[in-house]
Amino acid sequence: MTSAVIFDMDGVLIDSNPTHAAAWIQYLNGLGMPHEGIDTWMAGKRNDQIMRILLGDTASEDEVFAHGAAKEALYRQMMEPMVERQLMPGLRPFLDTLASLPVGLGSNAEPANVEFLLDAAQLRGRFQAVVDGHQVEHPKPAPDIYLRVAQLLEVDPRQCVIFEDSPSGIRAARAAGAIVVGVDRSGRQLEGTHLTIRDFADPALAPWLSSALGLTG
Repeated sequence: MTSAVIFDMDGVLIDSNPTHAAAWIQYLNGLGMPHEGIDTWMAGKRNDQIMRILLGDTASEDEVFAHGAAKEALYRQMMEPMVERQLMPGLRPFLDTLASLPVGLGSNAEPANVEFLLDAAQLRGRFQAVVDGHQVEHPKPAPDIYLRVAQLLEVDPRQCVIFEDSPSGIRAARAAGAIVVGVDRSGRQLEGTHLTIRDFADPALAPWLSSALGLTG
């Protein structure tokens, strides 16, 4: 039986990846930089990792930070009017079913983006532990984020269910020893997961949790 539930943020709590991609494209267009395929390869990467790929090894840390911060400010501006409708379907009712369990959030996202979502969606009180990619030495796909969340929740990571949507996040969750539920809006099965759902309203979720983990839907 599980001791805790942990969520990734982008692509799990909120269907934000299309908006992130649109923000990247708009920002890079303004710089005259190429962006082909960024909507696929950006998934699960920390912001500085994306900027380092785009700018190359010769860019300074200050350049990487400044460009990344500017893009994320654009993302928050684009996302703010539509936060509620972009929350993953079924999220709020599903969180209600977890009221008796420790619940955490572990994301590679920028701290400002995590704070933005928690406040804009009024989700702050839902999580007893929140860890972003800048609070650990190694971001996903290393397990550090999820190990830290489990530590803060005072649970064994091997008794956690982690909801993830990206290959790097799934690898991080598996490396932490957790049970992994994939979230994929297209309905495709995500490799390395114990179950993949479209969203939290997916009818497969409640019975799976009930039978595999002893939770009720």
